[in-house]
Amino acid sequence: PDPYERSLHHFSGLDRVLSDNGGAYRSHLWRDTCTDLGITHKRTRPYRPQTNGKIERLHRTMADGWAYARCYSSEQERRDALADWLHHYNQHRPHTASSNQAPFSRLINVPGQYT
Repeated sequence: PDPYERSLHHFSGLDRVLSDNGGAYRSHLWRDTCTDLGITHKRTRPYRPQTNGKIERLHRTMADGWAYARCYSSEQERRDALADWLHHYNQHRPHTASSNQAPFSRLINVPGQYT
């Protein structure tokens, strides 16, 4: 799917998005997509990565744990490894912010959780 279709899927239901000032978030396509979805777009202050600290930390964790954790033979192999890494990260890896529990364990009323 094209970027517009992907954004419709990922952002539907949101009312606001915070992003950095990267070119993708200054494009007409991004602006029009936000408008079409009724999303208010806010940007972080330039040269202030602290504003986006949580996502910056996630990017670092993804780089260390998945993207550059090993040598991949192709970009497709790297992409194929993402689903397994995300499953481990969200359902098995202890997080200090949640008393060394995996994030998934903190959710309630997840379909199929109690079967």
